[in-house]
Amino acid sequence: MSGDPLVEVRDLEMHFPLTRGVVLQRQYGAVRAVDGVSFSVGRGETFGLVGESGCGKSTTGRLIMRLLEPTGGQVLFEGEDITHSGRRELAPLRRDAQMVFQDPYSSLNPRKTVGSIIAEPFIIHGLASSADERRREVRDLMDRVGLNPEHYNRYPHQFSGGQRQRIGVARAIALKPKLLVADEPVSALDVSIQAQIINLLQDLQSELGLTLIFIAHDLSVVRHMCDRIAVMYLGKIVELTASEICFTEPRHPYTGALLASVPIPDPSISSVGRRPVLKGDVPSPSAPPAGCRFHTRCPKAQALCSQQEPPLAEQVNGSMVACHFPLDQAEATALLPK
Repeated sequence: MSGDPLVEVRDLEMHFPLTRGVVLQRQYGAVRAVDGVSFSVGRGETFGLVGESGCGKSTTGRLIMRLLEPTGGQVLFEGEDITHSGRRELAPLRRDAQMVFQDPYSSLNPRKTVGSIIAEPFIIHGLASSADERRREVRDLMDRVGLNPEHYNRYPHQFSGGQRQRIGVARAIALKPKLLVADEPVSALDVSIQAQIINLLQDLQSELGLTLIFIAHDLSVVRHMCDRIAVMYLGKIVELTASEICFTEPRHPYTGALLASVPIPDPSISSVGRRPVLKGDVPSPSAPPAGCRFHTRCPKAQALCSQQEPPLAEQVNGSMVACHFPLDQAEATALLPK
């Protein structure tokens, strides 16, 4: 991992308008899916974005890829501001940054063969101009991700979920990108297949020197994959820390609650030293609570939490935490399995 950042995100915002009316649509509010997110990702690093469903992590990934036009903030790739770049200016980025989507079936064109799906990046970017050269490149990619090259002319529905995700990975690495954004790439797969895809991504990262942004809600997967982790809640980052510190010394009550909710196979230890922390439902992102957005569910909330939004500040363990009353070591330890 290099200290030179490949991606920088500064105060990124994505507010989806809420409108009324059929003909004259009038905006009466907005869903604050991403609301002031900042972080950087170093070259060769695996950076994790985690949180509950609806926290804004997938939207953040799509904003980085410029699949969505942000409401505010900046996205920098190799030091260049791409926040409002046009289609022509984004063409080089499309070669250097690729995405693996959550659903391995809906992200593939069912009318195209696997060979033509994986060959499409070469055609779009004018590489491997001859049909024979493209066919050789595609077969090599299929072999690299663990697919049988003889299945070149098969269609996506003829493959299993894990195989379809391998097709998506092969398409994403076809142009040897610098950045790969993986949006919950294993959440729709069986556990045994998840391990295979995770190992594949790690092998490819090592082989190709990829920088990886890994989006997930499964904390065990994130711990295995990531160097650093950003925990998101209701459109904001509440904790930004190294992976091992996150799982041994969580400082934000929400991070601790997520860790406490991870199932443990042995019931004799899962019931010791663990307590339910999260109560109630996630507030609506169209009307987030004032102050700290987590205070409505936080066991440590005090009057200040509902009045003033906490800044993302550095803690003694090196973590960046947005909390007025972060967990101390004893409180953090009590949430972890004995």
